[in-house]
Amino acid sequence: MEHDIGSKIKAARIEKKLTQEQIAEVLGVSRQTISNWENGVSLR
Repeated sequence: MEHDIGSKIKAARIEKKLTQEQIAEVLGVSRQTISNWENGVSLR
């Protein structure tokens, strides 16, 4: 299930033509955090 959430995050980001950096800035997290979420890492 965690990977499914990451896939949805990535698909939504790509659909909106946003970079990981842009999403990270809006959410107040690092770009690496966005990458981790998209790849199913640290989704607890």
